[in-house]
Amino acid sequence: MRAVKARDTKPELMVRRILHKMGYRYRLHRSDLPGKPDIVFGPRRKVIFVHGCFWHGHRCKRGARMPATNVKYWKTKIAYNVERYSRQLDKLAAKGWSALTLWECELKHEEQIKKRLVSFLSEVADNTRKCK
Repeated sequence: MRAVKARDTKPELMVRRILHKMGYRYRLHRSDLPGKPDIVFGPRRKVIFVHGCFWHGHRCKRGARMPATNVKYWKTKIAYNVERYSRQLDKLAAKGWSALTLWECELKHEEQIKKRLVSFLSEVADNTRKCK
């Protein structure tokens, strides 16, 4: 687990590259926001999280697989990650921020990701919790 990075992962770099090509500018990993979002659009009050399917318990083929050893530990850890992320989204919404979650498995479809990003970044901000 020591080799697992918390920032600048391949999926995150891919999303950042897409956003940059589309002309968006952003900040990275703002520590003053709950969850240290991967990508932050301050004036828009919007954040993007790029999650690995396994680590955040996504319901896809990659996220559903479980290591063969120490299963109890991994189930507990992943359940805690999911719960912690939910709390972070609630805190962000309470502060007036909107959040978009992009999953590692979704990044295969770059055109769909572009559409989701444009839609998310162009919508008018309101103070409700958004997790797409």
